[in-house]
Amino acid sequence: MDTTTNAGTQALADHYKEILTLLGEDAQREGLLKTPLRVAKAMQVLTRGYNQDPEQVLRDALFHEDYNQMVIVKDIDFASLCEHHMLPFYGKVHIAYIPKGKITGLSKIARVVDIFSHRLQVQERMTQQIMECIQHTLEPMGVMVVIEANHMCMQMRGVEKQHSLTTTSAFSGAFNQAKTREEFMNLIK
Repeated sequence: MDTTTNAGTQALADHYKEILTLLGEDAQREGLLKTPLRVAKAMQVLTRGYNQDPEQVLRDALFHEDYNQMVIVKDIDFASLCEHHMLPFYGKVHIAYIPKGKITGLSKIARVVDIFSHRLQVQERMTQQIMECIQHTLEPMGVMVVIEANHMCMQMRGVEKQHSLTTTSAFSGAFNQAKTREEFMNLIK
């Protein structure tokens, strides 16, 4: 990400300066002078997924391979921003797919997670988006995605529950069979 200041970055910084003032802060105070620009640049990094195509990432490393057993990439770390409060949620993503003549580079699976997590999100939609992207692009026999996450909007505000974990899943094709889902869940434990 280019860290130079452009017109969009400066416009965001101007808004963050106004927000500081509305919160009762002195935006001219020494410790806050550069905060609006730093926050603007941080938000551009945290939402960079809007400018990336996850399907193209998979297609860039697409290989024909006669392999039809489960491929699992687990414990993919992610952090995202909840679209309801713009507070972080973070955790792990576990992904499996069963190829049908096409595979992709394993790092590309993690990049798909990175792209969808760098957008304002809800965990449920992100889970579905990752699954649909892999299903549509690789056309495998099936895909399953499980996400386990902690949500700062539950920890810092509202109910303030520090140790709650939210788990979501989405699956297609061969994973509609309970036995296949069970095999995946046993393998990611």
